Amino acid sequence: MRILIAPNAFKGTLTARRAAAAAAAGVRSALPRAAVDALAIADGGDGLLDALRPALGGRLVRTAVDGPLGEPVKARWLLAGRTAVIEMAEASGLKYMNGRGLRPMDATTRGVGQLMAEAVRLGATEIVVGLGGSASNDGGAGCAEGFGFRLLGRDGRPVRPGAGGLVSLAAVLPGTGAARLRGVKVYGLADVKNRLFGPLGSARVFGPQKGAGPREVRLIDEGLRNYAAVLKAWPGRDVARLEGGAAAGGLGAGLAAFFGAELLDGSAYVLERAGFGRLLRRAGLLITGEGRFDRQTFYGKAPGAAIAAARALGVPAVVVCGSSLIKDRRTLSRLGVAGVIEAGMEPSPAAALRRAVAAGLPAILAGLGRRA
Repeated sequence: MRILIAPNAFKGTLTARRAAAAAAAGVRSALPRAAVDALAIADGGDGLLDALRPALGGRLVRTAVDGPLGEPVKARWLLAGRTAVIEMAEASGLKYMNGRGLRPMDATTRGVGQLMAEAVRLGATEIVVGLGGSASNDGGAGCAEGFGFRLLGRDGRPVRPGAGGLVSLAAVLPGTGAARLRGVKVYGLADVKNRLFGPLGSARVFGPQKGAGPREVRLIDEGLRNYAAVLKAWPGRDVARLEGGAAAGGLGAGLAAFFGAELLDGSAYVLERAGFGRLLRRAGLLITGEGRFDRQTFYGKAPGAAIAAARALGVPAVVVCGSSLIKDRRTLSRLGVAGVIEAGMEPSPAAALRRAVAAGLPAILAGLGRRA
């Protein structure tokens, strides 16, 4: 049997690449005769660089940029020929807020714009931005400023950084940003369809994850409404109803407005570029997974897309995860999942995952009536 192992990152514990390696070791321990293919997958969030680098090649670059609160951080990004791949969380992610408290009104995406500017300086004509893990809810205003656009308040001065400055935004000037963009195509990879503001918008749905309380959620939503109105006047792009505009604290909308970005389904983009379909077509079993397996897995997440692709080809899918909130066998079967292996993740995440796969996979295969 040939087994394809294609996990997402286990957020906070294992990168997708390390999870794939650990699962592969578990398969080889239990089923030494099995042929194994392993690759990392992503949906635009954690692990995008790991997922795309094997297919695109290129080199990882580290660039000093402003972090979410203006502190210097070293952000990784990928330069492959004239294509740049950026994980926004590398510059403006929640990971930089650990131990300092969340500040949703102040956190900015400025560092993302600085990375994009550096990519253009180094010759990139295509920039792919992964939208996930943001500490900011500034709608991409900071990103635009970091790239060279000017965002001014009613007093003619630059607006305050972060979501807190959006309510006072009155005008946008091209600055050096518009000139830099000539001949450059930008794509945003999202795993959500939410619009920028409103009941299912960035502030109300995702603001609490960034530390916003009820009052702050209202203020951010008001600011994003004003932001959209200003952007409709200049640069003349209506992002209020844009699907995916809410991604990464509204960075999806900002990329579309300032950079003319096309927002794409992150999972579909990565699976295609990584060669997932080619490997799946020759596999007899798929093993995918992430840290927590639940209903959200099937709403734009990479493992959910992988399971759907396997189901379409009649390939059984097994989920390996830290924990699962879906236990019922009928529900799993309806979702296209043949079995779930819960690893726990302590004290050594990679070892726990390897042992869990080695112990759990033979029983699942036996239930399927398959041999390796």
